Amino acid sequence: MKRFLLSLSLLLLVIGSQAADFKFAFLTDIHITAGDSLPCNDLARSVDQINATPGIDFAIVSGDITNLGDRRSMEVVKSLLDRLEVPYYIVPGNHETKWSESGVTDFARIFGSERFRFEHDGVLFLGMNSGPIIRMADGHVAPQDIDWLKRELSAAGPEKPVIIVTHYPLQPGDVDNWYDVTDAIRPYNIRLVMGGHYHQYLNLKYDGIPGILCRSNLRDKAPVGGYSLCEVTPDSILIYEQQIGREPVRRGGYTMTGPNFDKSNAGYPRPDYSVNLEYPQVKEQWLVKCGYEIFSSPACWDRKVYVGDDSGTLACYALADGKELWRFKSGMRIVGTPAADDNVVVFGSADMCIYGLDATTGRLLWKVQTDAPVLGAVTLHKGVAYIGGSDHCFRAIDLHSGQAVWTYEGVAGYIETKPLVYDGLVIFGAWDKNLYALDLKTGREVWKWRDGKPGKFYSAAAVWPVGAHGKVFVADPERVLSAIDLRTGATVWRTKESMVRETIGLSEDNRRIYSKTMNDSVVCYSATADHPQKLWASNVGFGYEHAPSMPVEKEGVVFGSTKNGLMFGLDARTGRVLWKHKVGNSLISTLVPLSKEHCLFSATGGEIGLLVIDYKTNKQK
Repeated sequence: MKRFLLSLSLLLLVIGSQAADFKFAFLTDIHITAGDSLPCNDLARSVDQINATPGIDFAIVSGDITNLGDRRSMEVVKSLLDRLEVPYYIVPGNHETKWSESGVTDFARIFGSERFRFEHDGVLFLGMNSGPIIRMADGHVAPQDIDWLKRELSAAGPEKPVIIVTHYPLQPGDVDNWYDVTDAIRPYNIRLVMGGHYHQYLNLKYDGIPGILCRSNLRDKAPVGGYSLCEVTPDSILIYEQQIGREPVRRGGYTMTGPNFDKSNAGYPRPDYSVNLEYPQVKEQWLVKCGYEIFSSPACWDRKVYVGDDSGTLACYALADGKELWRFKSGMRIVGTPAADDNVVVFGSADMCIYGLDATTGRLLWKVQTDAPVLGAVTLHKGVAYIGGSDHCFRAIDLHSGQAVWTYEGVAGYIETKPLVYDGLVIFGAWDKNLYALDLKTGREVWKWRDGKPGKFYSAAAVWPVGAHGKVFVADPERVLSAIDLRTGATVWRTKESMVRETIGLSEDNRRIYSKTMNDSVVCYSATADHPQKLWASNVGFGYEHAPSMPVEKEGVVFGSTKNGLMFGLDARTGRVLWKHKVGNSLISTLVPLSKEHCLFSATGGEIGLLVIDYKTNKQK
């Protein structure tokens, strides 16, 4: 009996030692801009109060720590967080991934990683990036991050209690592949998913899995800011709002024991692919999944397809069947679209280099070292590659030698766009509010254009400009379509009539321009008129839309794509919908039509493929 009681006492001691009983602080949506004292003060006061609160074991920071994702602001955040007397764990938010001069490489340089994993008192914490990278789109959890999540959960086993941390809520309309994440974590003992993004407390269910969004660290309209104080006990997770200098107020409670969600995913929403049944004339001739995010469009030359991805790899595929022919590994992620001609393919990398490769073999021909990541897309024109980077430079590079033809060093912001070469000028926007026009041969600045609201968020920087009839056309985040005089840089006209955003396309006869609106429609305006003259509007039915994927006309068909996997073709003269096709649920970059029957595509989810459209059976069935 004594032996039994001793064994029971030891068992209870072990169980007690494994039972969770701790506190942590949760900060999110800090939104610091270097030089702006108010959010810095809010974070400093939160740090001071966390340090003064007994029993807090660690802190978690779930993204949007800055406004523009710039290195200087992140360093300010780190200097303040480093004053914490407890460890802290951090993931980026969309403000670090959408607006990022480094191509989202500085975050890992400064904080060590875009993910975290740690255990505390028997509870496993996993945090990861939820995107999107550079492009305006829904959040997206990268394929490689989902693989990491599966590995960590598998190693932990089905009984280990787990708390997941993201920035975005894992639900439709916020993260395009939310279902991939919820399906990956569903077999395990997930107790709570925590995040931010909406700057308020929201108790949610992610396909049945408990979740909470927490308040911003900013004071907003209140006199003080604050954070969340979280208490984990053997049977509960309690979330409190902790305003600076005030008593905590409970905002959520979750069980730590027993089943807390259905292990079946039946009945939860999933992407709808029925549009593919409505338009059976569209087929995927081939589709390849590279296993990493893709942020750029494909390039095509000599029956070969070139695509860069998040691993820093530029891969070459056979146009006929998608068979991989070769791959070249740069040092960091590739964001900008490559270009190929005359057996040379050129691309920029976040490793601060511009590369020229043999387009047939993938052999390195030349490399240009820059002073910052290169996020811009490439335009090739008469043996010269034009590309902008984040080192405030725009370069013209000889296609075959890699030697500089000229370098313009007057860019105030970073560049992600594909430059326009038109009538002796090269034209591009940057995240500094300016549109630049340089002399094509010398790089001399001809004019700079700036219009609309003053903030950098409204720059015409993601759009790929087009030009015709002595005008340059752009659409910016202010929802304005603009025409600019090619020679003077003066505004010819601007209109908010159609609420377009960061997309523009030019007809093959140079008489019309196309743009996506932010809800369902594509609009067409005259490129010849000296005032905004709308020719047609087509309700494509794609819903809310803000992805910078350009409309492209080929052989009388306008090809377009969206943030949620939908591609479509419209009659260029009337806007009539000819076909639609859906691949995955993530951002489809600007399409590359080879003819009206064949179109290359790439998607954030890692897909590359070739569509084939049969116009002989062009009726919905």
